[in-house]
Amino acid sequence: MDYYEVLKVSPDASNAEIKSAYRKLARKKHPDLNQGSHKHSREFAKIAKAYEILSDPRKRANYDSKRLRAQFSKEDTVLNADNPHASRARQMMYEQRYNAIIDRMIEEERQESMALQETIFPIVALFISTGFVAVFKPLIWSNSNVFGKMILLMLFIIGILHLLKRLHAAFERYTYSSLNIHDSLLAEIEEETRPYSRVQAVMFLVIGLLLSLGIGLLISSFFGVMTTAMMPRVFAPTLHLEFIFYPPIVVLFVDIMHSFVSKNSP
Repeated sequence: MDYYEVLKVSPDASNAEIKSAYRKLARKKHPDLNQGSHKHSREFAKIAKAYEILSDPRKRANYDSKRLRAQFSKEDTVLNADNPHASRARQMMYEQRYNAIIDRMIEEERQESMALQETIFPIVALFISTGFVAVFKPLIWSNSNVFGKMILLMLFIIGILHLLKRLHAAFERYTYSSLNIHDSLLAEIEEETRPYSRVQAVMFLVIGLLLSLGIGLLISSFFGVMTTAMMPRVFAPTLHLEFIFYPPIVVLFVDIMHSFVSKNSP
């Protein structure tokens, strides 16, 4: 069975393309949406098996190697001859193909790792900066002149847009909306390819922000008095509305530093 043909993708398809093809075909062929048809059940089983193999880098590499050998065995070429030169040439082609598969696997894992970092770093920076702002309650906006406030406002707007961009990319990559898939009949398909629902992700962000703010205020109730007494013009005794400016700006700078380090690391 040609699993690439089953999913209607190229042998060079990326992991994202394989996932997308699987979701599209699974929704169309799912037995629950076809009155339990045996034909659709068999087709869905093939689709599920193809996805199981092609979505796992190591299983896919092993399958590709066997697929390549099968192709050569069917073709009437010089490479099929029974002599040491043909055998050596076949081995070299197998090795080249296998190396290409491994290189692709490594590159996809690297890209997945980068995408995960681009999701985790901003969210962690958002939570930590929210906690720190709640502890120290800085008065940067209040103490700034018109020019300083313009810079702060500009950084805040850029930070908000950057944060929204990162969160949107994370939602697209790691979350699913079960409301969009036929009354959740196919939720298990989306759960297999995207691990979290949109509701879970939103709840995680809201609860994380509230916890960070609450922990910061709790710490501030014990130690905030000292910082306020030492520098009353820099730190406020109570939380002002301007605190919303600072977490997005911190996220922006943390992400810039992370991107710079990532690009310059070997």
